[in-house]
Amino acid sequence: MLLAGCATYGRIDNQPLTSAAARQPGYGMSEAASAGRRDDITLVLAFSGGGSRAAALAYGVLLELRDTRIGANGDRRLLDEVDAISAVSGGSFTAAYYGLHGDDTFRDFESGFLRRDLTSDVLHRILSPRRWFTPEGRSDAASTLYDGTIFKGATFADLQRRNGPLIVINASDLEGGIRFAFLQEFFDLLCSDLRSYPLADAVAASSAVPVLFEPVVLQNNSGCTAPHLPQPAEDSPQLQQVVKGLRGYADKQQRHYVHLADGGLTDNLGLRAFQETIDLAGGLRPFLRKIGREPNGHVVVVSVDASGKAAEGLGLERRAPSMLRAVDIMSDVQLHRYNAATLEQMQDSLQRWAKDVSTPERKVQPRLVTVALRDVVDEAERERLSRISTNFDLEGGQVDALVAAGRALLRANPEFRGLLDALGGKPAN
Repeated sequence: MLLAGCATYGRIDNQPLTSAAARQPGYGMSEAASAGRRDDITLVLAFSGGGSRAAALAYGVLLELRDTRIGANGDRRLLDEVDAISAVSGGSFTAAYYGLHGDDTFRDFESGFLRRDLTSDVLHRILSPRRWFTPEGRSDAASTLYDGTIFKGATFADLQRRNGPLIVINASDLEGGIRFAFLQEFFDLLCSDLRSYPLADAVAASSAVPVLFEPVVLQNNSGCTAPHLPQPAEDSPQLQQVVKGLRGYADKQQRHYVHLADGGLTDNLGLRAFQETIDLAGGLRPFLRKIGREPNGHVVVVSVDASGKAAEGLGLERRAPSMLRAVDIMSDVQLHRYNAATLEQMQDSLQRWAKDVSTPERKVQPRLVTVALRDVVDEAERERLSRISTNFDLEGGQVDALVAAGRALLRANPEFRGLLDALGGKPAN
């Protein structure tokens, strides 16, 4: 607790955007890869926060998509049709790892992350006396650990070279009160080059739970032309707030530094990245054209929600919860507080986008597929999974159960089954 109260000066790893770097394509929405994917489906995944619990549930969904075949001959995997993955906090580990390693994720991710006691590793580094008299903060220590053990020095340039689905890692700008995505479009506002930025730093920012970790700091550089930001309609107060926050980066004096914390503070489910981007682009059609696509038969969003019941039984205890459990409870309360409204808003947006781009000759079918622990059928299993901590130290049996739940929940979802029927696919065995 004493260490948590100490002031630190966060390490700054984002580099200024040079003229040479500005001439090269950055890692962002405009460079989203679409080669090799079917033209009749736009498929987006959204991974929520919730520590290793969220990471394991999301991993189970990836496995199910890998084993789900589509097409007349069953010659394609549904996983290969994913256009983008938006993630926050714990879910960002799974998204970033898959974006970096592709199919090798299914060989290494469990041993390299899910079955590793990362909580002890982080605490050991933070509490090491060798760190006490250095400028390294707790978030810096976590980022260094993630970099050395999970991401192996990878940057967004490495992610870009993979040519896989666009990975959108989301954090929260504490001063601006808005979602901050690690995409070049956001780094352009800071006159900064995302390609050289460490992937581990972005994941550390997305999972920097307040109190336990300090914010990750970026420098807001000057010397570049500010990109154009659209003016939202007056009946869109949420978008107006977003644009106002983004325009604030133009004040290089007052916003010389940007402090980023847990992405769940502003985007609990990882869904707002998709929604805000399309609405700011003017709708689904202009957004798809921006990334070289046209409106197609299906617009599908799979929301993976790992919120649980960390506060269950608290009312029976006189003793105050420990700091770690209190953080766990606050995380879950936060997830529950906004998830229902966010899902309802996404459902409305999908219907609106599909209506705008549908024609009499070709109707676009919107689908929101939800994979949530609250939908586990067996009551005892549902309670057990929901009470798993949001730390990064799962037991082996918990990993197995969460991965299996992710697979089973996706396979049983009615919207998902309807999608497979439309695509001529069949679920995994």
